[in-house]
Amino acid sequence: MTKILIVDDDPMFRVMLRTFLLKNNYDITEASNGKECLKKIKADEFDIVLTDLRLPDTTGLDLLKEVKDSEKNSQVPVILMTSFGDIKSAVKAMKLGAYEYVTKPVNPDEILMNIRGALKRSAQHSPAGDENGGNGSFQDFEYVEGNTEEAGRIREFISLVAPTRMSVLIQGESGTGKEFVAKMIHQKSKRSEEPFVAVDCGTLSNDLAGSELFGHVKGAFTGALNDKKGQFQEADGGTLFLDEIGNLPYEVQVKLLRALQEKKVRQIGGNVDIEVNVRIIAATNEDLQNAVDEGRFREDLYHRLNEFSIGVTPLRERKDDIVTFAEYFLKQANEELEKDVRGFTHEALTVFLKYNWPGNLRELKNIVKRSTLLARNSHIDLPDLPEDLVRQAHKLEENGVNSHHTDIKAVHEKNEKELIRQVLIQTNFNKSKAARILNIDRKTLYNKLKLYSIDG
Repeated sequence: MTKILIVDDDPMFRVMLRTFLLKNNYDITEASNGKECLKKIKADEFDIVLTDLRLPDTTGLDLLKEVKDSEKNSQVPVILMTSFGDIKSAVKAMKLGAYEYVTKPVNPDEILMNIRGALKRSAQHSPAGDENGGNGSFQDFEYVEGNTEEAGRIREFISLVAPTRMSVLIQGESGTGKEFVAKMIHQKSKRSEEPFVAVDCGTLSNDLAGSELFGHVKGAFTGALNDKKGQFQEADGGTLFLDEIGNLPYEVQVKLLRALQEKKVRQIGGNVDIEVNVRIIAATNEDLQNAVDEGRFREDLYHRLNEFSIGVTPLRERKDDIVTFAEYFLKQANEELEKDVRGFTHEALTVFLKYNWPGNLRELKNIVKRSTLLARNSHIDLPDLPEDLVRQAHKLEENGVNSHHTDIKAVHEKNEKELIRQVLIQTNFNKSKAARILNIDRKTLYNKLKLYSIDG
């Protein structure tokens, strides 16, 4: 029977959640604070940990680090429960290795969906991590490019740098799709048939980082029961993606620089240099130049990684793509949840456009998935959205934030105009063929060409 540890200081909430999960045939253990949680984790083994973000003696983030840093429990999925106002902390938790976060008040069906997803992932991947060398659901984060000028700029940069051997530094906030950009560079490179290995440096402690990146030999330290290949060896011939590179311990930065310069690694406890051929793509959500100025990041390593830089713009500055992203995530949610929600009401999309999305695409994907689960009718409407999201969106509008952005009708028109233009180019401006592809008649197509002032 699956064993779940619930960590929350609200006894009534624990009773409610325990009762619900017991009915779904899970074995439940409870803890009211971080100290009690760690004590129970050391004494027993659990399949999943559900923890509140705010605890009397610690935070869910610190608890997450404790779990992930322990050799015994590093692969145990952790799901954080948080109030809507703590979204930024929740996004940080994803980078630290959390499987997922859910907002309070917790919907039982939503928590059940996440538990099943976490268990499915644990069953699919070996104890050493997933096939890309990453942690949690972060590695499966999908991304749709969008149709804006910004999306086109990123595509152009990817096409330019992919065939080269240059190291690439991708900069952008958490949840903006930096790993997607890295994967696209790999897929368009001459190494596309070789491994793409992702390492989340934000989850690596000083003790674990050296072993994870460079490997170790049996007996190198307590717990090193067998030889282990590092991620450099796993990625040999292909691409090594170092996410949140700014979080890498300073001591490990020295070893990383040596590996990049000499194209050799030495396992912990070993005495032989191993030649490796990898392309490095790094990503960060902070200004690395500031980290260099403050002495937290080596300047020579920064320049070695930053041979070519790509900036990924936050979602709040790509409002015209929000409808495209939301519809893409709705399609995914329908498939995963086996539902048939057709779209969004005007009111729901208007809220999406007013909100500033601090968690970027990750947050939008979670909101769409949750709303799909809760949808009462054929279209997602205001009652299906988190109340705090609606409230914050209206508050931002009242304060004049984002008021300069286009309205929902304009967004639809811009997307439609771009689609028509792309289809015309694809068909060499054969209007009959274009109309068939767009599933409209020729008269409607001519009217839209006139409406959008499209020549052809």
